[in-house]
Amino acid sequence: MSSFKRKTPSGRATLPQGTRLSPFSTSTVITSTGIPSLDDILGGGLPLSCSLAVLAPDHHTAYGELVQKYFVAQGLASGQKVFLIHNEPLRFAKECIWMPGSAPSTPAQSSATEDADDEMASQHDDKIKIAWRYEQMKKFQTTVSSNSLNDDLCLTFDLTCKIPDAIIDAARQSAQLVLIGVDTSEDAGGVIKQIEGLLSSSASTQAVRICIPALGSPHWGDLQPSTVLGMLHTIRRLLHRYPSACASLSLAPHICGDTWGGQGWVQKIGWLTDAAISMSAFSANPSLVSLFPSHHGLLQILRLPAPHTILPASDKHSTLRGLSSAAGTMGGSGENNLAFKCMRKRLIFETLHLDLEGGVTERRTTPSSNAIVLDAGIMHDTTPATVSATGGRKGSLAAVEVELEHVKDLTVEASFPHAVTDSMPDLSSPSPAKSKKPKKKVVFHSERPDLYDF
Repeated sequence: MSSFKRKTPSGRATLPQGTRLSPFSTSTVITSTGIPSLDDILGGGLPLSCSLAVLAPDHHTAYGELVQKYFVAQGLASGQKVFLIHNEPLRFAKECIWMPGSAPSTPAQSSATEDADDEMASQHDDKIKIAWRYEQMKKFQTTVSSNSLNDDLCLTFDLTCKIPDAIIDAARQSAQLVLIGVDTSEDAGGVIKQIEGLLSSSASTQAVRICIPALGSPHWGDLQPSTVLGMLHTIRRLLHRYPSACASLSLAPHICGDTWGGQGWVQKIGWLTDAAISMSAFSANPSLVSLFPSHHGLLQILRLPAPHTILPASDKHSTLRGLSSAAGTMGGSGENNLAFKCMRKRLIFETLHLDLEGGVTERRTTPSSNAIVLDAGIMHDTTPATVSATGGRKGSLAAVEVELEHVKDLTVEASFPHAVTDSMPDLSSPSPAKSKKPKKKVVFHSERPDLYDF
């Protein structure tokens, strides 16, 4: 009698260094961009054989190049091979950030006060006074931290630390870091040929990162929109041929809008890359700076990576996009209300949220001592408290409500003197038999004008 056994592989091939299997798809191998929150937006990390395009249209900032510095630092720290394409690749590599504990970028002291301010800013004003019924609730998380990762896929980097020159020299000698220069005399096709030759000579067991910090800058010459689209398509085709490689590139600010490439230019970039995001800074719009003082710009997702599936993993498993509750009802499509801010030590992507309405940080529990006295709708002197029916002074809300009814009656009588009949109750006086009404005064609190609806 023969028995049947399910055929299973004896062992899976060893994954390249600095990578892991996607927790949502066993056929996808992912690596980190160096920013935990960006990894979460991409669905756990950037998949191998995929390209990421970062658009930063603001001319006064360099957020796109900052993302590339994280990308290069993560690759060197993880032992992966890095191809850096830039007009001054060595200078750009030395400006990259590094892990805490290395030499700071400047001899300026890293005081405990700055660290405390940085930590307080990342906690989003924890000391704001809120209603007592919300104090026991769990705090709303607007971003993810490196502590939430269960392994060393994404390392922790510090913007105040530069990569040591010894690490750069050692990486160049071991061919871990390959620098490719860009010259205006050389067309974009020559750079693509160099990348293809390096990919063909690289071992398939080692992950390769291709980084282009400023594609389309003046150092690339007079590029046309068709040339840029052709480069994006060629890079994507190369990555599909070499599944152990991935690419991250940022476009120059002047080619990040439709004004340069024509109608639908930004959408075309998303079509020709596996993942694309746009980082629009607030520096060019002062009104947005005042409206969102805790953020530096908006993040728009143009495309998400989905190398082996139809639906991107980020649509169902991203923490920042808030899809855990909406995945079942909305079919996996989620929110795109994301923003970013560059703190002293790190770059953070988080969900966009407004500050407290009107800037109020505490509740008023006692009424104001100042009150304005009105006589039949005409303003008179100021009294410190409300006079009750028994002659005592009170500042309670009940006394205000009683006198509110009376002021409405006086208003109606003043407007329509002949419309008052005997059938209408007289709420102002306890005895309806009185023919002559005494002169009444109504208290109006300036802090609560909404009580009187004239």
